[in-house]
Amino acid sequence: MTTVREVRAYVRARGPARTSVLDRYVTVFALVMAIVVFGQPLSGVFAGLAGPVDPARMGAGVALLALALAGFLGAARSAGPVLLPGPDASWLLPSPLNRRHLLGRTARLLGLVAVLAGLLLGAGLLAVLGAPDQLVWRVLGALVLGVSATVGGMALAALGQAAQSWQVWLTGTMAALLVLAAVAVTGQLRTVLAIAASAPGPAVAAAVSAAAVVSGLLARRAWASLDRIPTRTLVTASTRAGHVASAAVSLDPGALTWIAEDNHWRARKLTSRRWPSLPAPFALAWHDWRRLGRRPGRLAAIAATAALPAVLAQAGGSPVALGVAVLAGALAVASMSTSGARRDADNPALARLIGVGRRPALAARAALPALLGGAWAALALTGLSGELALFGPMAAPALAAAALRMAGRAPIDHSMPVIDSPGGAIPTGPLMWAATGPDLALLGCLPTAMALLSQPASPAPLLVAQAVMSTLVLVGYVWRGGRTK
Repeated sequence: MTTVREVRAYVRARGPARTSVLDRYVTVFALVMAIVVFGQPLSGVFAGLAGPVDPARMGAGVALLALALAGFLGAARSAGPVLLPGPDASWLLPSPLNRRHLLGRTARLLGLVAVLAGLLLGAGLLAVLGAPDQLVWRVLGALVLGVSATVGGMALAALGQAAQSWQVWLTGTMAALLVLAAVAVTGQLRTVLAIAASAPGPAVAAAVSAAAVVSGLLARRAWASLDRIPTRTLVTASTRAGHVASAAVSLDPGALTWIAEDNHWRARKLTSRRWPSLPAPFALAWHDWRRLGRRPGRLAAIAATAALPAVLAQAGGSPVALGVAVLAGALAVASMSTSGARRDADNPALARLIGVGRRPALAARAALPALLGGAWAALALTGLSGELALFGPMAAPALAAAALRMAGRAPIDHSMPVIDSPGGAIPTGPLMWAATGPDLALLGCLPTAMALLSQPASPAPLLVAQAVMSTLVLVGYVWRGGRTK
């Protein structure tokens, strides 16, 4: 019978070569060069943060940071986060090897990711609270707090794989962050944030030390729980990561949405209901309405995200950033209900067998994206300015046309030429793929963008122009039969 020692020796002999002295020298040299190159710009950025910050913007800034941390925790839980490459998950995971040693490399990589994310979070925290005095110590404190938050959150996600009770703690942490974001936006924490921004050095040191200790304890417990993660959980996370890696390597981002949809519906048992008596095109599009109705939580999340542009405006975002946030958010919401159009584009032969023409099918499928995108844009614009709320429904047809165009685009054409620019080579294939859909949204929502930038006293002319342009965009797209080329 093969022993554990023999298996380890076999894997070690056929595994990657050990790190040599030259490899360590190259790594250290690269780090030193990175510090030399980016040290001066970063020090200038941190020096620019010295001084007090407008208290009216602190609440919105803290809300954005809380949402960012909640998104980080959600992404970590969705990814696993502990996983293995496909071959290792298939052959080494069921073996009698020490699981903690087997997963050690993944755990260290997760720690590195958490540290980098924490540094960004700490820089954002410093930008929100400012540094009225003792710039160096406050910078270090903010960075340590950010790293402690992300490392502790990653440890919670890893512990959640080993025990369901830790999943409850992780869910509670994410819910608390969402509540914190909601309370911070209302301005109820303005006094608390002002006190925290001007807290004395000993208080900051105590808070930082407590956060670091808690984060270290969680990380230590997560490391000890690596050998208690169920095999099925690790295999599932590894398989999902393999699909995502394949989509990333082949530069086909559209496959990622199919992976997410399949993972959501695979383990669910759905009840069968009678199909409503509708005309042929609308009966074909009813699939998207039923699909959306089976996920009420997604509808609630979509409605909640409509407040993000207002939060960004409260945090001091520029009109251009606000316009991009509204347009990108509305287009993303509209594209969530185009799975039927995507399946028609992926399998045109099956679409032809249904017996519904291309134009009537597109017209019927445009109703739901128009409703979702227009309603979301109206809510977002209401948060920015009540006078601009009507631009949301007027822009709905253009958003629907752009969402359908995104659903019907082909995979990235990597045979397209590469443009040489001063910043480096730019592959036109991914660029054209990414611009297919947003270009139509930008063209159809141009009056809305002008209204956001100029803030006219009487928006009626731009409102009429928006209604006409967005209708023309949708009619033109449907008339062409949804061709993307």
